[in-house]
Amino acid sequence: MITRTEVDGVPALLAPTTGPMHAGLVFRVGHADEPLTRRGITHLIEHLALFSFGVADYHYNGATGIEHTLFHMRGAETDIVAFLNGVCAGLHDLPMHRLAIEKEILRTEENGRGENAADALAPWRYGARDHGMPGYPEWGLTGLTPDHLRTWTAHYFNRQNAALWIAGPGVPAGLELKLPEGMRRPPPAPSSALPVRPAYFPGDSDVVAWDAVVDRGAGAAVFADVLKRSLFRSLRQESGLSYQVHTEYTPRTGGRAVLTAVADALPEKRDAVLGGFIDVLAAARLGRIDAAEVATVVAQRRQELTHADQAGARLPGQVFNLLDGRPVQNLDQVLAELGAVTRDSVAAVAAAACADGLLMTPGRAEADWAGYAAAPAGSERTVDGLTRPALGEPRIRLVAGDTGVSMAGGDSVSTVLFAECSAVLQWPDGGRRFVGHDAVYVHIEPTLFPDGPALIADLDARTHPDLRVPMPARNPDRIPRPPVPVEATAQRGERLARRISGITGLFLTLSAALLSGLFLLAFLTMADDGEEDALDRALAVFFLGVIAASTYGGYRAIRRLLGR
Repeated sequence: MITRTEVDGVPALLAPTTGPMHAGLVFRVGHADEPLTRRGITHLIEHLALFSFGVADYHYNGATGIEHTLFHMRGAETDIVAFLNGVCAGLHDLPMHRLAIEKEILRTEENGRGENAADALAPWRYGARDHGMPGYPEWGLTGLTPDHLRTWTAHYFNRQNAALWIAGPGVPAGLELKLPEGMRRPPPAPSSALPVRPAYFPGDSDVVAWDAVVDRGAGAAVFADVLKRSLFRSLRQESGLSYQVHTEYTPRTGGRAVLTAVADALPEKRDAVLGGFIDVLAAARLGRIDAAEVATVVAQRRQELTHADQAGARLPGQVFNLLDGRPVQNLDQVLAELGAVTRDSVAAVAAAACADGLLMTPGRAEADWAGYAAAPAGSERTVDGLTRPALGEPRIRLVAGDTGVSMAGGDSVSTVLFAECSAVLQWPDGGRRFVGHDAVYVHIEPTLFPDGPALIADLDARTHPDLRVPMPARNPDRIPRPPVPVEATAQRGERLARRISGITGLFLTLSAALLSGLFLLAFLTMADDGEEDALDRALAVFFLGVIAASTYGGYRAIRRLLGR
């Protein structure tokens, strides 16, 4: 039985457990609260708050989610007290001397995490704001200062924006949650970057992924499990196309939830996996839901919920409800809601989910043949302004105006308006990337456009300083260079041919002069003294002429080498 209490002004939920005591301190802040310019700040604060614990004899952890941040610990009462009190102390006085090191740790962690298919869907659905943040790297880390962290901590990591849960006999003695005063922060309303649904976009990896936003409830949770069973049966057991098939039900604030489904594929089986995946979704959309399978899933979830309640594992979810302003449910209430789920209610969830679905296809495949509209990957028009063709690539045009910047090439256009810009990434070498609220971006390399440095200076002057995100310096080899124009290539070939011709001519003329000189010397040595005849004089004149001609040829060859 879950009971409510309060610890130092922080609302708390208590419940008995059959296992070791465990507890968690939750704050209503996550990735969705971060602007793109501060992407990673909550995760960094979580790391800094836990630094003082180092290598401990008990299990502890922190986790930053989309809407909540959690500090969790399992162990003896004294250890739990030390941990929770220490977290509050760490948040009160973050170890700023660790700032640079922890930033590097987070970059390393991100680099080794790999691509998450569910996160890849986020920017396409929400854009470069709020709930789209999981799809972006933690770009904000580089520019974060101690003042940024202190402001963020005061805003979100306070008493009124926190809740506690304890699985155990009661509140342990000595627990003191010394948090500053503040206010409850509701999560931002999810934005939308999808003008039409269901929609699809081509992915780069060998994975099919899909998500949908539906009403929160037991029926949606049951459908997630029914969908997993259907996908597993079709893609793995019957056809052997996939190895890993996964679905997830994630409650969100505002009475909504996200359903996610992912299936892997071999490169040569991408199309088959995509077709099988779409077939399973189509059957669900048409209401082909097996009542017996629904009953099986309901029974399994009933058993899992009962076990979780006994172990205190339901507490984190109920604390999220507490922070979100939703009622806290005891086990009987949850089981009653689950018991009301029917085949028809699951079919209704399936129809709503399929109508809202966003599909990521594998290997750049298309899905318009299955009734999915292509999600917009660019913009409809360019801004009004000065047009600059790229050096060596005139079909690529950059348009910079008073209202924004556009990049056009072929049939594609990308436009970011200054008034609807989420961030401007700035590299020390002058590279810039403008990211719009709709996730469309314009990347500019000053080396690829006429008057590049002046162009960048003008664009910097038009963007708000708060949107600028400093990026680490790039290796010079990674800075693009313009392609060599055809004219320059031709001129270079002409210079090379002239140089080769000059060297060849110089070699031949010097060789001729040398041989002629040797022949002349030999002739003069062998000639009889005082008895020169006409033939001797003719041969001497001939060799002297060859030497003179060779000298002049050498002079001309040297001029060709010098480009004259």
